[in-house]
Amino acid sequence: MPLIGLTGGIATGKSAATRLLAQRGAITFSADEAARAVLVRNGPALRRIAQEFGAEMLTPSGDLDRARLGRTVFADPEARQKLEQILHPLIRSLLRAQIEAAQRDLGPDPLIVVEIPLLYEGGLETWFDQVIVVTAPRALQIDRLRTRNGLDAAEASRRIAAQWPLEDKVARADHVLVNDGSLPQLEAAVKNIWPLLNPRRKTG
Repeated sequence: MPLIGLTGGIATGKSAATRLLAQRGAITFSADEAARAVLVRNGPALRRIAQEFGAEMLTPSGDLDRARLGRTVFADPEARQKLEQILHPLIRSLLRAQIEAAQRDLGPDPLIVVEIPLLYEGGLETWFDQVIVVTAPRALQIDRLRTRNGLDAAEASRRIAAQWPLEDKVARADHVLVNDGSLPQLEAAVKNIWPLLNPRRKTG
C-alpha cells in the first residue's frame, strides 16, 4: 500500500489535487481536517490556545476565531511557533492513527494520500514513499488568497513567506503538479502522475 505525501504552497491547489486523487481511488487524509478535529470546542487544544494567546481568540460560543488567530500568528513568527507546538503533535498523532487504521483494515491495495501543508517544514517526508508538490505562480497564490480569504496583498504575501519557498519543495519532490490553469488541466496532470504513484495499477 503506497503511502504518498502531498504538499505545496498556500493557495496552490493542494486540496483540489487531493480530491482528484480521491476520485481515482486513493484513500485521502488531510492535516487541515485533522486540525479541525483537534480544535473541538472545550477541548485541550483550544484551552491551551486561550491560555497562550488570550481568551479573545475564542468566539462567544467557544469556537476558535480563526481570522483573529491567523492575523496574530502570521504577523509574529514566535507566536506561530507557539501555535505549532500546541497543534502539531496532536495533528500528527491523529494522522498516524488514521494511516495505520487504513493500512490495517483495507489491505495492501489502496493508495493512501495525506495532504500536509507543512510536510517539509515539519520534517515529515520520512513518513512517505513518495511526495507530490503542488505549485502555482506567486501572483496567482496572492490572487487566490485575496479572493478566498479576503486578505490584502501584504497579508497574503506574509502568509506565503511563512512557508518554505516553493522552489525548495519542488527540489525535494518526487512529483510536481503545476496548478496555473483550469481544473481540467489539473485533472489531466493528476491523470499523468497517477500510474507513477503505484506502477502496479492500471492507467486510465
